[in-house]
Parts: sequence; C-alpha cells; structure tokens
Amino acid sequence: MANRPYIVGNWKMNGTRALLAEARAIDRGAARAAGVRVAIAPPFTLINPMADAVQEIGVGGQDCHVQPSGAYTGDISAPMLKDAGASFTIVGHSERRAMHGESDAVVLAKAGAALAAGLDVIICVGETEAERDAGQAESVVCAQLQGSLPTGEDVAAKVTVAYEPVWAIGTGRVPSVDDVSAMHRAIRDRLVAIYGEDGAGVQILYGGSVNAGNAAELLSADEVGGALVGGASLTAESFLAIVVAAGGSVSE
Repeated sequence: MANRPYIVGNWKMNGTRALLAEARAIDRGAARAAGVRVAIAPPFTLINPMADAVQEIGVGGQDCHVQPSGAYTGDISAPMLKDAGASFTIVGHSERRAMHGESDAVVLAKAGAALAAGLDVIICVGETEAERDAGQAESVVCAQLQGSLPTGEDVAAKVTVAYEPVWAIGTGRVPSVDDVSAMHRAIRDRLVAIYGEDGAGVQILYGGSVNAGNAAELLSADEVGGALVGGASLTAESFLAIVVAAGGSVSE
C-alpha cells in the first residue's frame, strides 16, 4: 500500500502522568521508524501533557461528544480535544458501542463532529462472537460501515477504519490471517462503494489482541494497513516491537 503502516495505541482508561515516560520512549523510537506512522490515544487527562512531551507521534482522543459544547456533564467535545493538542479521535470503539449503547447513527454524528473540529477520525467496526458463529460477520461489519462513515468532499482522506472483532479484544484470541484478510477485503469493497476511488486509499487497521508475537503475521494480511493496539501499547518495549513488525527500525 502507498500509505505508511499506521500503528495506533489505545490506552483506554489507563495511565497517569507517570506513564508519560513510556510515551516519550515511544516517541524516540518512532523517530527512528520513518517507514511507520505512530500515534497514541491516551485518556483525556493526558492529551495535553502528552502532546507537549512528544514530537514524532500523533496524539488523539478515545471518543468525543456529538455537540461542540453544552450541558453534557462528564463529556468531552471535539473542539476541546483539538484545543488540548489532539489531531484525531477514535469513535465507535466496540466498548463504547456495547457499554454505552452507541448506535451507528451516534458514531456517524461523532465522526462528523470530529471532522468539523479539524480532527481526523478512526472509526471502529466489528462483529460479536455470536454474529461470527451465525455467519453474519461480514454483513454486520458492512452495515456498520454504511451507517457510521461520514461522506462528503475530501472526507475519505481524513478517515481511517479499524476492524476489531469484539470477541478478540483483550481476550488473547485472534482470528486467522485468512479470516482477517477476508474481512479487510470486504471492508475495502464497501469503502470503494461508499467513497468511489478515494475509498481505495483509506487505511484499514486490525485491532484485537495485537502483540509483538502476532503483529508481523497480522500485518501481512491482505488490506491490513496497520493496527489498533490496546494493552501492548502501554509500554515502549511492547509497542515498539509492533512498530518494528510493521516495517520500522528503531535500533540506535
């Protein structure tokens, strides 16, 4: 693929300022991995200090509200993320969809809010174990894409899709490379159907128990343009090993 592999760490609800030391180490490693684009989505509380602490990696949010401001206690808007130093945000993560009941329509609205604030978006899609066992995985994921992806002029250039089989997130279970390839090809076909020729350039990340041991194999699958990494992104040692697997060299 013409795009550099894109490796994104999702720290979820982990990390205090002490963990900025790991972010700095990741940043130093990323500086020596010119062939790979690297980013981290820390908790909201760390976006600003991390953006100040790093130079080479992107820093983003894990979610945003659909409105730019208002009486929404506990929520964070896309303009606030931008002001704090974020360049992108994740929307539609399976944990948001499952734990907060977010529909495709909500994900679409959040993606639109992020784009309006000048942020890029990583839009997550994925099936449950029951849906896969029922033979519905591709139809479920394609329906999520259809309902969650924003459209409009030049939008495709600001969108990344992350495929995360729900049953593989944080479980240590990983689909076969053939299954990953088949799903990513289906996603690519749907992206082209939605965006036309621009859909061929949208990067598709794989997410779901990615680690140093399986990253090289997963990243070799058809149409896999990078990875959305959870627990393995919390330390420089494990995260940079995935960057190396994506084709970067972080040796001194």
